[in-house]
Amino acid sequence: MIQGMEWVIVLVVVAILLLWGPEKIPKIARAIGQARREYERASRDLQEELRSGVGEPTSLAAPQSSADIISIARSLGIETEGKTKDQIADEIAAKLKEKK
Repeated sequence: MIQGMEWVIVLVVVAILLLWGPEKIPKIARAIGQARREYERASRDLQEELRSGVGEPTSLAAPQSSADIISIARSLGIETEGKTKDQIADEIAAKLKEKK
């Protein structure tokens, strides 16, 4: 017997079939899959770019100290006086894109 959450799933499937029809569902699923792959590829590329720029692999979740960012910026020839941490990080990312 169908209970609780199963009814929600059945109702969602029926609503999707009524809204888009069975011929559109594979196209929608394909588009969602492509978007997910593109997102994962972009995330992976960004992680690799950040790791190669720093010289040592770091986690994106772990924030870098201001001293680390300043030393990276200076090694790339970026002026750091009077700029915020975010501005310096943006300039580092731009500089790394130029070098690619």
